[in-house]
Amino acid sequence: MTAAAFFDLDRTLIDANSGLLWARHEREQGNIGLVQYARAALWSGLYLLSLVRLEAAYEGALAHYRGVSSAELERRTRAWFHEHVKGRLRPGAARAMAEHRAQGHPLVLLTNSSCYEAAVAAETWGFDAWLANSFDTDEHGRLTGGYVKPLCYGDGKVLRAGRWAVQHGVSLEASYFYTDSLSDLPMLEQVRHPRVVSPDPRLRRVAKSRGWPILAWEDPA
Repeated sequence: MTAAAFFDLDRTLIDANSGLLWARHEREQGNIGLVQYARAALWSGLYLLSLVRLEAAYEGALAHYRGVSSAELERRTRAWFHEHVKGRLRPGAARAMAEHRAQGHPLVLLTNSSCYEAAVAAETWGFDAWLANSFDTDEHGRLTGGYVKPLCYGDGKVLRAGRWAVQHGVSLEASYFYTDSLSDLPMLEQVRHPRVVSPDPRLRRVAKSRGWPILAWEDPA
């Protein structure tokens, strides 16, 4: 069975939290108010410190988009991504992806971001697959405020990656995973080749204690 290369998105492939970039853009476009933006900024900070219950944060964010057309949100996300995120791919990430392609490893985007962002990111950067959060819609294709559980976060990433690996004849144990966050420790522990990228302080300590490679992918100019 072949190995795959799994990559986190926020602060790994790119140099920022794309959720906060999205909230800023939505605020500028008048799609959310100042209160919603401030809440998103707070959640972003707490998420970085692993101090937020992510399910509650997602439920709060999705409540604002209840009734919005999924197709419209996909269109808005695509336009935003190409304007604000595409150019943030770290040079080190691009090199690592090229190296794995040359070795015949499938590239899989494994992210806590939305399915809309993951799809356009995978398409833009040449990933073979993406695993991310998806949202419930009604018979008219409008968001209901619900999401597919579990979230693609923590143990949820392991579950989704494991299912994908079985379906595609990939050995999860033999694979690689690149991330910056301690919240991804469950996935890092599942693969033979954990790769820690510009990690948060707690993950840096764990990586040093376990002898995991710590990479410093430079930010785009």
